[in-house]
Amino acid sequence: MTAMASDADPEQDFCVGLPTSTTIVNGLVCKIPETVTVSDFVFHGLATPGNTANGAGSAVTPASAAQFPGLNTQGISLERLDFAGGGLVAPHTHPRASEVLIVLEGSLLVGFVSTSQQLFATTLNIGDVFVFPRGLLHFEINTGSGPALAIAALNSQNPGVQAQPAALFGSGIDNAVLEKAFGITAAEVDQIKANF
Repeated sequence: MTAMASDADPEQDFCVGLPTSTTIVNGLVCKIPETVTVSDFVFHGLATPGNTANGAGSAVTPASAAQFPGLNTQGISLERLDFAGGGLVAPHTHPRASEVLIVLEGSLLVGFVSTSQQLFATTLNIGDVFVFPRGLLHFEINTGSGPALAIAALNSQNPGVQAQPAALFGSGIDNAVLEKAFGITAAEVDQIKANF
C-alpha cells in the first residue's frame, strides 16, 4: 500500500499574512485582498548584516511569513547567516523544512547527521551550495578568521528551529536525565546549564 500527502494547492492568488490577528490557524490569517499593496511582497530585512558580537559569533536573520507576510501560504522562506571569524550556528534542526544554503562570502564547514548517525560534512567556499534534509541535525561554522555570509532557502513559510544545546540544557530537562544521557556529573550539567 502506498500513501502520499502534500500541502493543499492554493485556492487564491495570494494570502498576505496578517501577523497582528489573534485568530489561530495553521499559518497566518489573510489580509483582505483589497488592502494588499506591493509593499506586502517586498522584504528589506536581509540587506543589513546581523550582529555577530555574541558568544556564538553568528547571527541568523529570518525572512519567514512572520517577518515577510507576502510569504504566507507560499511554502518558502529565507535566512541570512552572518558569521564573525570562527562564528558558529550551533547544531539545530528545522522540523518543517529542508534547507539549501549558498555561501556568498568566506568559507564555512557545514554538515548534517543522518538518522543512522552518519555525518555528512564538507567545507564550502563562495558560490558553493549545500542541502540539509528536512528535520536532520545540522550546523555551520566559519573556518576563516574574517567574516562569512550565506543565504539559506527553506521550503516552508515557517520552518521552525530547535537549537540542540539550548533545547537540552536550557529547557528544564531534569539533571538526572542529562547526567545519564551524556555520562557527566551533576556539577557538569549545572555548569553547562549556567550558559543558558
